[in-house]
Amino acid sequence: MRHRHRQIKEEGALPACLTLCGAFLPCLLASLLILLLHEVACASYHRPPSPLFLPRYCSPRLEARIWRMAEEDETTVRHAYKESPSWSWPATTSMQRKFSFGAICGFALLLRMMLSLQPYSGAGVAPKYGDYEAQRHWMEITVHTPVKEWYVNTTNNDLRYWGLDYPPLTAYQSWIHGRIIHALEPAAVALNTSRGHEDARSKFLMRWTVLSSDILVFFPAALAFVSLYYKLAIFEEQAWALSMILLQPALILIDHGHFQFNCISLGLAAGAAAAVVSRHELVACVLYSLSLNHKQMSAYYAPAFFAHLLGRCIQRRSPVFGVVKLGIMVLTTFTICWWPFLSSRHSALQVLNRLAPFERGLYEDYVANFWCGTSMLIKWKQLFSVPVLARLALGATITAALPSMVQQIRAPSARGFLLAMLNSSFAFYFFSFQVHEKSVLLPLLPATLLALEEPGLLQWLVPYAVVSMLPLLRRDDLVLPYFALLALFFLLLKCPRHFEYKIAEDKLIKIFRAPILRNCSLAGAAILHLLYFYVQPPPRYSFLFEAFITSYCFAHFLVLFIYANCKQWYVPGDGQWVSSSKKIN
Repeated sequence: MRHRHRQIKEEGALPACLTLCGAFLPCLLASLLILLLHEVACASYHRPPSPLFLPRYCSPRLEARIWRMAEEDETTVRHAYKESPSWSWPATTSMQRKFSFGAICGFALLLRMMLSLQPYSGAGVAPKYGDYEAQRHWMEITVHTPVKEWYVNTTNNDLRYWGLDYPPLTAYQSWIHGRIIHALEPAAVALNTSRGHEDARSKFLMRWTVLSSDILVFFPAALAFVSLYYKLAIFEEQAWALSMILLQPALILIDHGHFQFNCISLGLAAGAAAAVVSRHELVACVLYSLSLNHKQMSAYYAPAFFAHLLGRCIQRRSPVFGVVKLGIMVLTTFTICWWPFLSSRHSALQVLNRLAPFERGLYEDYVANFWCGTSMLIKWKQLFSVPVLARLALGATITAALPSMVQQIRAPSARGFLLAMLNSSFAFYFFSFQVHEKSVLLPLLPATLLALEEPGLLQWLVPYAVVSMLPLLRRDDLVLPYFALLALFFLLLKCPRHFEYKIAEDKLIKIFRAPILRNCSLAGAAILHLLYFYVQPPPRYSFLFEAFITSYCFAHFLVLFIYANCKQWYVPGDGQWVSSSKKIN
């Protein structure tokens, strides 16, 4: 905090005012989006609910009948709303829908711009600074050195100082952004002389590289998913689902506060999910392969994609041909991304070695996963060597992801696939080797994509995912945005009142809605916040409260993981739905 006050004093009064506005304006401007969604909901309160929000645990026969009736009445319903004066604003024409979606996207972009005025990882902390410096250094290396030296330790590329440890697509992205910054501010990416470069102009340009990535990749993917997956939902439901995806606080805090480019890999994964639910499997293979080639953590979704696409192929007349076709698309995409590094076996192995840093250990800092959450009871790092831990992590991860894979191979469906994405990413987050706190963004993506169908899951997972990153955000001096964005999330969560009855009808989540459990959970979180901010831990256990926070969040995540796995097995396959529908007809 002293460093932050000194920085404000040096930069002057205007940047200080902008910084404070960036911290508090999210709560003030939240009312604009809430009013928009509220007006939409009020204007259409007389509309019948979408079949999406009818009880999910009815029989397949009844569910098929409901969907058939909804499709038959769709034209009549739209005609009635067109003539109704109470539906004069906002109307449901294509142009007005685009305007409303554009307003939500504009608000999400404004929120990101305001957060960009806040501090970032390692600001002014020499000698290695933080993730901001890592991203800037990768731009410096990719711009000034040959491609074959990007992952090799050389005189101009000291791998001990933020060496590239992500797949080739991240390097290409750094090269593109580095070229742009080099044209506008050469000193910011000058070879060997720009370490720790943090002047106002370079920070402005660096922040805009993340903003532009969000606009070009994540925003279109979110819009495509909502338009394809929730195409039968009424407009206010689609608007709320888009808001939950674009205003998810954890991703905003990490990318535009802490400073990273998760929006690219997660945007590609969301685009791949949109392609899967719309039955464009070849497009899904390309997009997911690109996501995996941007950040290796996208492998968290690999079991879900593999199991679902395999299940689809098995249902067809020529399953082998379907598998071969998908495999060719994956191999082609990987070959194009890795082409500069396939000139020799040594070159390819050099990149692979950088992508699997086993020397970093089982986990970094304090992560709300199994290994760290149980470390107060079992000293895993002291009891086992790194090779043994790596084998344990591999076995535990496969075991945890297996049930959701089996369900999707047996009965693939769009909703089951999204739940499989959530369950497989949770399995990797809990048990895989070398996990850090930012990896919680992987389970959060499918949870937000399922916002309309699983609002109860969303309202539990998102807050505790943000809380699990509190130690990291506090080190980055992002406490004010942390509370502001959490407050915004809870306000938006309570906006669509007509969704609440669906949560009440959900048999599996009734236990989570018990007042005593909810109140105890919130009370525990409040106590942990008070202890963390106002109580000095014992000198011998200086990180005691961080360990409490991670263990507390892990306990909540574990319950949600069990719930999501059970919920996935309740979802019938698309083939079962079709057969039930044929019997009705």
